[in-house]
Amino acid sequence: MAPLVILVIIIIFFALVFDFTNGFHDSANAIATVVSTKVLTPRQAVGFAAFFNFVAAFGFGVAVTISKIIHLNIVEVNLIPYIILGGLIGAISWNIITWYLGLPTSSSHALIGGIMGSGISAAGFAVIKYETVELATIFMFVSPIIGLILGFLFMVAVLWICRRSSKSKVDRYFKRLQLFSAGIYSFSHGTNDAQKTMGIITPLLFSIGFFGASVDPNNLPVPIWVILSAHAAIALGTLAGGWRIVKTMGHRITKLRPVHGFAAETAGAATILGASIAGIPVSTTHVISSAIMGVGATKRLSAVRWGVARNIVWVWILTIPISAVLGFVAFKVMQLFI
Repeated sequence: MAPLVILVIIIIFFALVFDFTNGFHDSANAIATVVSTKVLTPRQAVGFAAFFNFVAAFGFGVAVTISKIIHLNIVEVNLIPYIILGGLIGAISWNIITWYLGLPTSSSHALIGGIMGSGISAAGFAVIKYETVELATIFMFVSPIIGLILGFLFMVAVLWICRRSSKSKVDRYFKRLQLFSAGIYSFSHGTNDAQKTMGIITPLLFSIGFFGASVDPNNLPVPIWVILSAHAAIALGTLAGGWRIVKTMGHRITKLRPVHGFAAETAGAATILGASIAGIPVSTTHVISSAIMGVGATKRLSAVRWGVARNIVWVWILTIPISAVLGFVAFKVMQLFI
């Protein structure tokens, strides 16, 4: 087997490891509300979320977007695997650091930053496809705002509908409804986040001639086995659970009841599904965090622990540049051995 093919197989393994870390890092997104409201036990919740993450294996608009972070046609084909490996190392490193600190950050933006840094390290700033990065950066700020507004509006609507019902009756009904909202949210998470790994593996396959010489590098097809592998990896990662981040998401931002969890999950799912249909990679972490803040703000502004929220926002802002630095350094180290 050719050395390049062996290298690509190793990198596909690393890509699936990234997907796994994405799953356990982002498991908080899918289960924090349903666990903190005690609708499901932690063990039940991760299994529930993993199932819906896997069955969301359809579409690949986000994968196509991720595959266009760098200009493949201006990079030496033999460098593509190393650029992608450097980007993965940067993203995985940031995922593990922030998981250890219990900070809900964006695996999507960690991946984008890592690939950018590794690409710049290999071929300079001209290699970056800025329209793709600009789209992701714009929605890094827009999607949390949408999640915040929808979370607030969903909660206001629910409160108005239930204004004549007792607290115990509302909790009883929404404990059931939250199973639906948690399932939809986990499904939306799978439609967006698993596709990012597809967008990494597909250019790798191009680098070893998997698609043949006639395929346009800017419009690569995504094989079925890549789709299923990516969704299986993120589902397994979700099963592993990310309990440090669950604590931050489910308890430290604001106190949640089933009705709040339902509104936050529904608002988050609507935002993420819309982005997935449009082929836009967004941070599911950013969206659900802001939706929880929006829901909490309907009680009173002081019900949201804005100090915790501020720390989360700072980590959001720093994710792309720090991941880019990690990806840049990773490629430079590998370059010593290429």
